[in-house]
Amino acid sequence: MKLVKRNISSKDGSGSITLRPDTPEDLWHAYNLLQKGDCVRCTTVRKVVKESSTGSTTSSKKRLMLTIAVKKVDFDPDALEVRLSGKVQSENDFVRMGAHHTLTLELNQNFSLEKECWDQIYLDVIGEACNPERQAEVAGVVLHSGLAHVCLVTGALTITKARIEVNIPKKRTGSSQNAKSIKKFYEAVYQAILRHVDFAKVKVVLMGSPGFVKDDFFKYLQEEMVRRDDRPFIENKSKFVLCKASSGHKHALDEVFSDPAIMARMNDTKVAREVEALNKFMRMMEVDPDRAYYGFAHVSKAQEQLAVDTLLVTDQLFRSSSVKTRKEYVTLVEEARAAGAKVFIFSSMHLSGQQLQQVSGVAAILRYPLPEIAEIDEEEEEEVLDDASSDEEHDPLWRVKEDVADMGL
Repeated sequence: MKLVKRNISSKDGSGSITLRPDTPEDLWHAYNLLQKGDCVRCTTVRKVVKESSTGSTTSSKKRLMLTIAVKKVDFDPDALEVRLSGKVQSENDFVRMGAHHTLTLELNQNFSLEKECWDQIYLDVIGEACNPERQAEVAGVVLHSGLAHVCLVTGALTITKARIEVNIPKKRTGSSQNAKSIKKFYEAVYQAILRHVDFAKVKVVLMGSPGFVKDDFFKYLQEEMVRRDDRPFIENKSKFVLCKASSGHKHALDEVFSDPAIMARMNDTKVAREVEALNKFMRMMEVDPDRAYYGFAHVSKAQEQLAVDTLLVTDQLFRSSSVKTRKEYVTLVEEARAAGAKVFIFSSMHLSGQQLQQVSGVAAILRYPLPEIAEIDEEEEEEVLDDASSDEEHDPLWRVKEDVADMGL
């Protein structure tokens, strides 16, 4: 991501920035920056209809520069696209003010984003996206007979670079079709790795499969790289790590990251640090539960006593449509950092982020036990339940009113 222009007020944090996404991961960072109510300006294509004096109409597509007030943001993880829909906010010869339009952010094209307040989390996202040292740290190849996926695992998401599928017939006596198909499949995977994996940036290449498919392919790769004198493979042979995976589908990479032996080889990558922190929290829940809490109420109470040592948060919480909710999590992160805690912001596109989201999306490992936090929250929960039940007793028609409200009557 390239930061083209920045104009943010130091007084109230309002202002705008202009960015240029260079890689698919940059679009994910752009998605995390966008919120309902923001104003986005970029080039787009719109169908324009003109009516002549005789009443006939002609339509044509024109590339325009439009500004819209964002009402909805969507990210397509397969197509790696960010789509924004909202009302047009700027005057234009072809589009009337207030008309609805959908923008699609494109690679290598500038877009401007204006907010009422740029908080610290937004600035952190920009800093990470514009860091020139940010790159794909891990490559993953999962395969089984006839199917393979070559992926790049960045700090934010897993990008599929190639999907190889070859029909491999069963072995038959006197037929060589099986061996020829397997060789064709291995060659396609070999070329995909050579084409898509930049060994200057990638620290480790994980190769997983059920059974001995990975071993057979790695043997083929070693023989071919010597025969062809492919220097990228020869010079980086030590970066290949063989591991077990259940299939050649993309989701099998998640199983690979849960293997402690594999994580030991990836100890200096962002993904490995996050997985290690999450595993430490899970172990702490079993061994010393008074030092491991999840949920905003528990974690914020622990932070009030400056007890948080490691804070784990998913980026999904910062995309909340509620300004108040987002501000609460931003304040929690800022206070934890100010108190010296280690903060990990997990991507919801990784398995670790999805696991954390299942336990409310926020968790903390404490410096010392705080058993009284759970007791306090239990008392508060009982009070809320008592208040709710008393309201129901005073109003016997409360359930009927709820049903009528749900039906919009």
